[in-house]
Amino acid sequence: MYKVKVYVTLRENVLDPQGNAVKGALHTLNYHEVQDVRIGKFMELLVEKSDRDIDSVVKEMCEKLLANTVIEDYRYDIEEVVVQ
Repeated sequence: MYKVKVYVTLRENVLDPQGNAVKGALHTLNYHEVQDVRIGKFMELLVEKSDRDIDSVVKEMCEKLLANTVIEDYRYDIEEVVVQ
């Protein structure tokens, strides 16, 4: 069994209005040290072992569904786990 952590973020050249809104709210709360905020998604998947290569499977899932690769970048970590 694998625990896969997927991080999806907007590409650097894509505007992030939600991030700008959060930055503005933080400044309103006197957290002026914050220079930039980028909002993204985090997903944790529990994936059963199969005869397919786990790296290929995760990459395929990201490119087909989990990330919009036109405007988002993704990265992932794979950890083998024992489920009881």
